[in-house]
Amino acid sequence: MVAEKWPFQQVEERFSRIPEPVQRRIVYWSFPRNEREICMYSSFNYYSPEETAAAAAGGATVPGDDDNRLPFRRGIKLLESGYVENVLQVGFHLSGTVTEPGTQSEPEMIYRVAISFDRCKITSVTCGCGNKDIFYCAHVVALSLYRIRKAEQVKLRLPISETLFQMNRDQLQKFIQYLITAHHTEVLPTAQKLADEILSSNSEINQVHGAPDPTAGASIDDENCWHLDEEQVREQVKQFLSQGGYYGSGKQLNSMFAKVREMLKMRDSNGARMLTLITEQFMADPRLSLWRQQGTGMTDKCRQLWDELGALWVCIVLNPHCKPDEKVSWLRQLKKWSDMDVCPLEDGNYGNELPNITNALPQSSNQNPDSLARPRRTVFTRAMEACDLHWQDSHLQRIISSDFYASPSYQREGESLLFNSHGQPLWLEHVPTACARVDALRSHGYPKEALRLAVAIINTLRLQQQRQLEIYKHQKKELLHRGVTTITNLEGWVGHPLDPIGCLFITLTEACRLEDENCLDTADSNSDLKPAIYQHVAVSGCLDSNESYLTLAMEVALMGMGQQRVMPEGLYAQDKVCRNEEQIIFKLQELELDEMLVQVLRKQSIILLEGKVIIPQWSSLCKGKELSVSRGKQI
Repeated sequence: MVAEKWPFQQVEERFSRIPEPVQRRIVYWSFPRNEREICMYSSFNYYSPEETAAAAAGGATVPGDDDNRLPFRRGIKLLESGYVENVLQVGFHLSGTVTEPGTQSEPEMIYRVAISFDRCKITSVTCGCGNKDIFYCAHVVALSLYRIRKAEQVKLRLPISETLFQMNRDQLQKFIQYLITAHHTEVLPTAQKLADEILSSNSEINQVHGAPDPTAGASIDDENCWHLDEEQVREQVKQFLSQGGYYGSGKQLNSMFAKVREMLKMRDSNGARMLTLITEQFMADPRLSLWRQQGTGMTDKCRQLWDELGALWVCIVLNPHCKPDEKVSWLRQLKKWSDMDVCPLEDGNYGNELPNITNALPQSSNQNPDSLARPRRTVFTRAMEACDLHWQDSHLQRIISSDFYASPSYQREGESLLFNSHGQPLWLEHVPTACARVDALRSHGYPKEALRLAVAIINTLRLQQQRQLEIYKHQKKELLHRGVTTITNLEGWVGHPLDPIGCLFITLTEACRLEDENCLDTADSNSDLKPAIYQHVAVSGCLDSNESYLTLAMEVALMGMGQQRVMPEGLYAQDKVCRNEEQIIFKLQELELDEMLVQVLRKQSIILLEGKVIIPQWSSLCKGKELSVSRGKQI
């Protein structure tokens, strides 16, 4: 706990004397212990199940046979082949040599690698290979994994300042002279300069108490985060954007977005930092000014990238454990980007009349009806609105913190709106906003909390669906007389910028997915990706044996597809709806229909037919599948 949470300076200030064995244990446990974190910072190509499905639905391929070229895979091979040698840990500094085996065209090379770390995070890396990339090279990976897997074989020394403290004057002089002799061509000018400054009583170096020690770990004021080369992030994003709409560049940018989500899931502060760097380069893209001057819209591929960028910022600001000062800083930055003339609008080159994410911006009654101006909504508007949301609501906190939160036997006034007739909690909020909360919980590494809120949202949608059906039946004659056959929603869930249906579906199916192998498996990954396999997992705290997270996932997907909605304005927004429908259908086709899922399909079909609604595109869900239902009937 001390090695993971406390900077070493704080330990030294807290205790006047730290026994050497205690110092050794702190230094020993301060190195990262999770190989997944090393993998995260050394490869792009970790694809989550939903990213794989989305790529396949869009006709893209996810690389599999090039995994062995990734730095993480290469690092493992170097380690297992015995190419890591001379490993030494001095305090919070790890060094060693890694041999790169020769090939027919290149000779064998030996690289010196140095790694600094603090509180279980790698804070800086240096390698003689001169790697210019966002993430760590294979040699850094090999040395890091050597320290994790073979920690007992690593020579461990205390910080160099502790060793110097134990020397007398003669030993110190001998140490310095031998050091200068061994490296006189490199360090002699620096050594003489330091000697001159120390001998001068008025020099700045003599005004400072003590001396720096690169092996003694971080100070109290130092930020504790993983090493991320900001300049390389900027350069690579700029390079990818300069390649225009080519498939390869779009795939790489999507990989960077996926890496941001992976960092968030690990609760790594570099997730927001990396997204900020990406956004700065997106806003500096010279094509934005060109498109604006020419009055032309950007390509669909670029629009999709901007959509994902906006959705990620909503996820960032909705972090349930976000500090107030962080949220204020992000809001200031988002407003700055949004106010720029070149900032892309949310739905292309026109405004929209979709409701505010917080439902906190009603139209003023004093507004000039003749005004043609619509609210300017950029790709960052929803993230800015999400900054007004909080997690302090007591009902919300109870929903996400317990599987057994239910209606009390005695309900106070107003509590009847918080639970359904079965006593299960409801969450009454603008549906896409509520689903954005689910996405934030899941993305920030709170899967159980995300599941609980997703279940509450679906129970709310069920109740709303039932009440809409009852209203339609009650007013059926009047509606038919007026030529109205359905109750239409102004805001559709399918194709929505926050993708509420996709978010709920992924959250629920993740809990049911069977994992065949660990993503860090060292075996070659040359085989084709296997289709996802799901199993029914009972909903925690639910008494209905026929209800599982998988049935809820299918039900919410069908509810979204069956929602009566107005087709949005603009070709891009309409194409986005169609593309989102295709993605949902593809995800549904992954499910092996059994009796429990067929019952859900039948239930939603009956509801839509009773409401005189044509079932949209559901025949494609059953393509190539035989639906066995009770009594031998087929749908």
